[in-house]
Amino acid sequence: MTGDVVNLRQFRKQKARTEKDRTADQNRISFGRTKAEKQLTQTLNDKASKTLDQGKREQPVGPDKGD
Repeated sequence: MTGDVVNLRQFRKQKARTEKDRTADQNRISFGRTKAEKQLTQTLNDKASKTLDQGKREQPVGPDKGD
């Protein structure tokens, strides 16, 4: 019927450490990219944007739009 005796101070510290590690792991994933990786992503986004823009048709400008 009796449970193990737990030191609450140590339990709180261990819980805080675990939470801090979890937050650090998330931040490593979110912000831990090298400059080269960031540049690669930016280059790929620019290329995709250019490719998309190349497929667009130009709209006629002026009073005679050809309706």
